Amino acid sequence: MKGSWVSVDGAVLAANIAALRAALQPRTEIMFVIKADAYGHGLLPTAQLAVAAGVRWFGVAHLREALQVRAVLPSVNLLVMGVVEPADAAVVARENLACMVVDVAHGRALAAAARAAGVTVRAHLKVDTGMGRLGVQWPAAVASFAALQGMPELVWEGICSHFATVEPEQPSSAATQAERFLTIAAAAEERLGRPLRKHISSSRAIVYHPEWDLEMVRPGIALYGYGAAEAGLRFQTAPALQWQCQVMQVKSVPAGTAVGYYGTHVTPAPTRLAILSAGYADGYHRALSNRGHVLIRGRRCRVVGRVSMNWISVDVGPEGPAEPGDTAVLIGQQGSVSVWAGELARLCRTIPYEMLVGIDRQAERHYINDAATSPRSC
Repeated sequence: MKGSWVSVDGAVLAANIAALRAALQPRTEIMFVIKADAYGHGLLPTAQLAVAAGVRWFGVAHLREALQVRAVLPSVNLLVMGVVEPADAAVVARENLACMVVDVAHGRALAAAARAAGVTVRAHLKVDTGMGRLGVQWPAAVASFAALQGMPELVWEGICSHFATVEPEQPSSAATQAERFLTIAAAAEERLGRPLRKHISSSRAIVYHPEWDLEMVRPGIALYGYGAAEAGLRFQTAPALQWQCQVMQVKSVPAGTAVGYYGTHVTPAPTRLAILSAGYADGYHRALSNRGHVLIRGRRCRVVGRVSMNWISVDVGPEGPAEPGDTAVLIGQQGSVSVWAGELARLCRTIPYEMLVGIDRQAERHYINDAATSPRSC
């Protein structure tokens, strides 16, 4: 028994990247967001697959992620989108990383630390245009840039923001943020006397608003296969990740059998139960108790009873084909049927991101259809 495992299809990921690339203007670069272990797909293998597909920019949340990637990909561009501590300025410079500057105090501290270390730091000014999160407040952004512009230790290469809401039917909020950002960016470029890499669009904005592509876009979930699957969209992508586990036991039970903690499911008729080698400790959400479905031998089988820490019970039906050792698909496709993270997210009243990043990072990950290497595991 090995609990659950993940398979990532390199060919699907490469096709997703190619689909996005074909939709963009040649001037627009792709910064692939690979934070949070590449949304559960595996940080380093995903970055390597993306490089093989032509990606040269990556976004991560923390310095430790950037250092992991830099160790295996020495020539790609890496932007740390979180807050880099001034004490790490020398490391950032040595590893040729770019970092966000989120306010004047942060920029000054970074510059002072870089000056003390005798280095310069690649900088992107983060502007809060309405997200209410990291960044210089938009009314003070131009003045903030002016206060930092003259510090030679900060080498300005970009300016960015992040949308709080992108809804095609209600575009006013995003449009207001975009207008603020473009006005601020134009003023910053005028002060600097040269262009900056401007980037504001993450996946949803890329799908619906090509006018905001600018010099760079920051796709995340769309490249992993969610949010851009419908026909008629600007580009289409497909899920690259499958999550599976093993059938450990199959048993016939009579009607009236209580299943799981507190017996929240009672079998209405004689049936067969399959017990699976995964649970909420592996990242299978407890909210899927009595609601979710898994795939066994190309059939959808309902989760019954409460999801346990290490086990899931499913009803395979009185004549359902299932035996110990069978593979059960938690996320993915088997034959003509599928269950994707979007379906699970709706049942849990959350988003596909949470379902993907919640998969146990210690679960074995297999990488298939990778043009650079033979099938491998990590």
